[in-house]
Amino acid sequence: MAQAKKAGLPKDIIERAIAKGKGVSQSGAALQTVTLEAMLPPTISAIIECQTDNKKRTLEDIRLIVKNLGGTVTPTSHLFERRGHVILDSERPLEEEGVMEAVLEAGALDMELHGDEKTLSIYTKPNQTTSIAHSLVSSLGLILRRSEIIWVAKPESLVEAEADAETQLPLEEIISV
Repeated sequence: MAQAKKAGLPKDIIERAIAKGKGVSQSGAALQTVTLEAMLPPTISAIIECQTDNKKRTLEDIRLIVKNLGGTVTPTSHLFERRGHVILDSERPLEEEGVMEAVLEAGALDMELHGDEKTLSIYTKPNQTTSIAHSLVSSLGLILRRSEIIWVAKPESLVEAEADAETQLPLEEIISV
C-alpha cells in the first residue's frame, strides 16, 4: 500500500486492487477465474487467465480480442505446465553453489540466479510454492519479491523465434491489449 500511495494511485484504485486480491469484486460479488486457450498469429500459443465477476461477459470480450488479432480459440494447454514461480532478492551477492543446495533441499524443481547475483528465481510444484518460498526466506535470509502460479511452456514445445518486422509488430500488438 505504501508503494501505491507513493506512486500517487487514487484511493479507490488501491481499494479495488485489495478487494480483487481477496477474491471479491468492487460490488462485493465473488470473483471467478476464467481461462481461455488460443493460438495467436504468427502461431503463438497462449493461455489467458482472468478474474471477473461476470464470467460470460469476460469470455465474450476475450474471444473478440483474440478474433480481432487474427487468432483462434483452440486447446493449447498440452503445450504448457503449471509451475510455482518465486522471485527472491538479496542485499548481498549470492553464491550459486550454496544457494543451489538450499533450493534443492527445500524441494524446488529449478532455479536461476540472475546477472546481478542478488535476484533468484525459483520454480516449484504449484502446491509447494508458498512453503518453499517461506523456507528459503528463513534459511537464506532473502526478501520475497513475488510468489505466483504460472504457465510455463514445455521444453519440447519451444521453437526458435525470428525477430523480424513481420512477426514483431503483431506480437507487440497482442501484448499491448
